[in-house]
Amino acid sequence: MVVVKDIEFFSLCEHHMLPFFGRIHVAYLPRKKVIGLSKIPRIVDMFARRLQIQERLTQELAQTIHEVLDPLGFGVICDARHFCMMMRGVEKQHSGTMTSAMLGAFREQKETRDEFLALVNERSSRY
Repeated sequence: MVVVKDIEFFSLCEHHMLPFFGRIHVAYLPRKKVIGLSKIPRIVDMFARRLQIQERLTQELAQTIHEVLDPLGFGVICDARHFCMMMRGVEKQHSGTMTSAMLGAFREQKETRDEFLALVNERSSRY
């Protein structure tokens, strides 16, 4: 399993024209192809740097990379905070929204999904 986690992103909500931002975690089980690690954050930026909603951002990342790599499985988790929730409407400053997309082995095999979730939640002592 290849996991790239804590990819920071910034986007603009297409409904309210207000920013949302957070972190995305991506994992895949290679079949025959792998992708350069720096390409995954670039793809995240490509989709996030347009008018967007979090749900679509999560799905587009999963579907696009899954189509290109044809891995055994692919998973994306997006954890974000939305200014439309923070500064208008309900004005909840600390609320967050999580979305996920699981394809292939990540959807079909609980063990694979659980491994991904454990790795994302693991707090490592970095460097």
